[in-house]
Amino acid sequence: MARKSVLVIDESDLFREFIFRKLDAAGADVETAVNGLDGSAKIRTSLPDLVIIDYHLTRRSCKEVLTDKNRDPNASSIPVILTAQEIDKNRLLELVPFNIRRVLMKPLKVDSLYAALTELLGLHFKLDPSPCVIEAHVNDDIVFIEIAQGLNRERIDMLRFKIAELLDIYSIKNPRVIVMLSDMDLSFVDGPNLELLLETLLSQSRAKPRHIKILSRSSFVRDFARGRKDFSEIEVVTNLQYAMDGLLVDFDRDAGTDESKAELAAERILSAKASDTGRESIELRFDTGAKSLSTADTMRDSGKELSIAVVDDDFVIQELVKTTFATIDATVSAFGDGRSFLLSARTTPFDLVFLDIMMPGMDGFQVLERLKAEGIDSHVIILSALSQREAVVRAMHAGVKSYLVKPLKPDHILKKTLEILKANF
Repeated sequence: MARKSVLVIDESDLFREFIFRKLDAAGADVETAVNGLDGSAKIRTSLPDLVIIDYHLTRRSCKEVLTDKNRDPNASSIPVILTAQEIDKNRLLELVPFNIRRVLMKPLKVDSLYAALTELLGLHFKLDPSPCVIEAHVNDDIVFIEIAQGLNRERIDMLRFKIAELLDIYSIKNPRVIVMLSDMDLSFVDGPNLELLLETLLSQSRAKPRHIKILSRSSFVRDFARGRKDFSEIEVVTNLQYAMDGLLVDFDRDAGTDESKAELAAERILSAKASDTGRESIELRFDTGAKSLSTADTMRDSGKELSIAVVDDDFVIQELVKTTFATIDATVSAFGDGRSFLLSARTTPFDLVFLDIMMPGMDGFQVLERLKAEGIDSHVIILSALSQREAVVRAMHAGVKSYLVKPLKPDHILKKTLEILKANF
């Protein structure tokens, strides 16, 4: 039987690499295109059995690529899988005539992708059925990885791409990693997957083993790490504060900084919370690498489609956020209190919300509660001062994992936005 051929049109280097590896392992021939113009040319020349195309393209839009494809009698019948971070329903309806068989929203669920490829191409994938939830994010140049329910090889494989993307977005030169294994009682049967996780952490983060801390109550995890020479310097601890202090001691020794370990520990611990084991999906967020471009340059093509709210009673903060996003032509709506924001949020969807937690009248906690109660789903970034540790911890328990500490810096705002909104997995 002839090998099936697939063309992947996506501007994320990591996404293209991920799809290439999975399809190649499944026995398909894979070609990739780096933008819409490249994609149009390769559809004409290669005539693949399937096209996987991202909605957000430069040089030539997704609709233009698909229009060209439909005009070519040799290519018009090729089925299409469309991927997108966000897409308006009306814009999606415009693409119906272009032989789109599946629409997969990002963050991408690998099982949904496998199911679509199996149905459309007859490919077969070996899928680890183990339950697993992985989330990864960066706060204050520390990579926090939360793993719950179990260890899954597919999820760990995706994690390697996520780590690489986070390091690139934040330009982290000396990575430090905290892995939180939430309520998992692992045993020797989990050994191969645990080995894969530890190897992935070392190879992809490029962190020194002593700069990786694992938070776990499992004696098996501790004994496993100690028993392997490659992993013996990875410390397994049961106390997050101890893990943070250990990383900060190394930070001071390696970088020669005079920063207070106690203050840094108090600041950085804010983002650390055990994963909710009731969640069922994996959300790994990463984006196109652009090492030669600024963060604003990387985001400029998609900025015009972003709708952002800043909710803060400080006019200076409002203007800072507005000015920051003006560099990428995003739309910013400013609200001086929680009530006026909620009135608008009920009718206007926002891609991202910057929310101050200490406001008069209705504070940020009450806003979060109302958003949840009314089913309003927006990505929220908490704004806080260092002295408000308890307040930020409460926000993290409310499900908000990303925060920015005042005073704010434009580049930090854009990087956090890039991490959250440009989600492929």
